[in-house]
Amino acid sequence: MLKTVIVGASGYTGAELTRMVHLHPQLELTGLYVSENSTDAGKPISDLHGTLKGLIDLPLLPLSSVESVAQTADVVLLATAHEVSHDIAPVFLAQGCKVFDLSGAFRVQSDSFYTTFYGFEHQYSDWLDKAVYGLAEWNHEAIATADLIAVPGCYPTASQLALKPLIDNGLLDLNQWPVINAVSGASGAGRKASMTNSFCEVSLHAYGIFSHRHQPEIATHLGCDVIFTPHLGNFKRGILATITAKLADDVTESAVSDALEIAYQDMPLVRPLGAGQSAKLQSVQHTGFCDIGWSVKGQHVILTSAIDNLLKGAASQAMQCINIRFGFAPLTAIV
Repeated sequence: MLKTVIVGASGYTGAELTRMVHLHPQLELTGLYVSENSTDAGKPISDLHGTLKGLIDLPLLPLSSVESVAQTADVVLLATAHEVSHDIAPVFLAQGCKVFDLSGAFRVQSDSFYTTFYGFEHQYSDWLDKAVYGLAEWNHEAIATADLIAVPGCYPTASQLALKPLIDNGLLDLNQWPVINAVSGASGAGRKASMTNSFCEVSLHAYGIFSHRHQPEIATHLGCDVIFTPHLGNFKRGILATITAKLADDVTESAVSDALEIAYQDMPLVRPLGAGQSAKLQSVQHTGFCDIGWSVKGQHVILTSAIDNLLKGAASQAMQCINIRFGFAPLTAIV
């Protein structure tokens, strides 16, 4: 049994991680932590998330000493702010813990990226170089030996899973940048109340136009430029990405279908729906699946990709990475 702690356990993603660690037969949930000054410190997690009532009633502990917690843990899940993960991940790593970071603190191997898009100066270039990007279906071999796994963002997961098979097979004319329009539920803004995510204030709208930090994450890991526009939707959870791309000369719909179906034929959590089909949120909410549909007309393809932003876009992808890293059955605690 691997002793497992979750830092940032009070949020939506933290609650999903808590549930999955509890269900995993090879993981022992040994601590749920929040920041020292959190108003949630001392409360049972089930008081915050009623779905856990009677299942997991552990208290949320203040993280007063990272070093002390690290000495008692094998696996650390960080559902923390980017700057917090940046500061504490190296402390856990120095104690021999395997760290699965759900923030953006180690996703892109460029110091200047963090100054530009995250507003802080990265201090751990060595760990930034060693970190493995945890897009589970595509980085299996590297994840299997990594000490620090940077779990991808929710928008990048939905976007990359749809586009990578086409790019890797040379099916796109990348002189015309793929255009990604993606809509996320309000849970993507986090649990802390604000006017941004107050349900009565949420109205479908685009935000972060030409400036969202997930654009360079997507572009870096796809190896090509993209236009990415996120939208906030008036629903709780899920992401639907609609992607328009230009096909290379003489590429047919059957070639697109073959690329997607072959890429994911042994990947049970990605479901290619077939040509002419469109992904739907209701089919993936509360699951770890990514559904991908596509249609071709002339020299363009439109792809639709749907995930649950809290699961395949965060918690269940982290669990996939844990299963890969330690050689557990790939769907353990996920489905």
